[in-house]
Amino acid sequence: MTELHLWLRHEARTTERRTPIVPDDARRLVGNGVELTVEESPQRVFPIEEYEAAGCRVAPAGSWVTAPPDAVVLGLKELPADPAELTHRHIFFGHAYKGQPGAADLLGRFTAGGGTLFDLEYLVDDTGRRLAAFGFWAGYLGAALAVLQHRGRLRAPLTPTTKEELDETLKPAADDAEFTGLVIGALGRSGRGARVAFAAAGVDPTCWDLAETRDLDRRALLEHDVMVNAVLATTPVPPFLRDQDLDTPDRRLRTLCDVTCDVGSPLNVLPVYDDTTDWDAPVRRLRDAPPLDLIAIDNLPSLLPLESSADFSAALYPQLLDFGVAGPWGRCLDRFRQACRAHGLDKGEFHDH
Repeated sequence: MTELHLWLRHEARTTERRTPIVPDDARRLVGNGVELTVEESPQRVFPIEEYEAAGCRVAPAGSWVTAPPDAVVLGLKELPADPAELTHRHIFFGHAYKGQPGAADLLGRFTAGGGTLFDLEYLVDDTGRRLAAFGFWAGYLGAALAVLQHRGRLRAPLTPTTKEELDETLKPAADDAEFTGLVIGALGRSGRGARVAFAAAGVDPTCWDLAETRDLDRRALLEHDVMVNAVLATTPVPPFLRDQDLDTPDRRLRTLCDVTCDVGSPLNVLPVYDDTTDWDAPVRRLRDAPPLDLIAIDNLPSLLPLESSADFSAALYPQLLDFGVAGPWGRCLDRFRQACRAHGLDKGEFHDH
């Protein structure tokens, strides 16, 4: 491995408690010759002192903008609006390759500054399987919140917790009415997580995947009380729910959780809402008669920051040791360049550093 300087940035979003690298893995990276600078962050689940003890350098929050040119800036969620030109190599979830709102602006910042985005969603092996993902925890939390909402026990604002504490709240009470659950995308990471949460709640959900959605039975879908969408679409497919489906008089569906949150994208399989929900207001009423409540939070795993960070970091660590322009990282680089060309932003200014 060539000499690598990673710069772990503070997350601008105030509800983002996760980190892509936990202190134990930071220590292993440093031990393998990686220079690791970690920004101070008031909300990160691990205190800065643990990174310092692991041999990392400490920098102020937001100082990545003046990091050495060869530093690779590592994060999870969106960048702040400034600077307008991005000169570094960045690793994070960019959400810019599926036609999402703001995609062209983000990619334009990279091409303007000559920087590069290595999007973690597209860090995949030879078969296209993601090498580091939060999917299990996103699905688990999506189903957990849907269950609590359906039982009238979801309280806002949401606050981070542990799996043990959340499992305890999911246990059915003696006066809880039985209900039916549906997980779409049940065989993927998120789907498996959703099934675990339903099991903790004492519910055996209906499980659909490719075979069941290829010729979707919307009436059967609407006959479930609670639905969790855990499908990660890569090509356009007919929507699972349409506005006219929500207006069906005998609709049984009352609680809908969209784990995927592809709102605004042409790949969105639930085009029945136009904005996500958040920790302060996790639920939005889509229909009053009969009622239908939506949960669509795009950083669900941050509600279990310790567990989700540890799992993600364990998967990302070996990939960082092999960071470069070949293999999975090369595929990330190719995907970035393709996205820039699709937006007419290829000016021949890409740098491999």
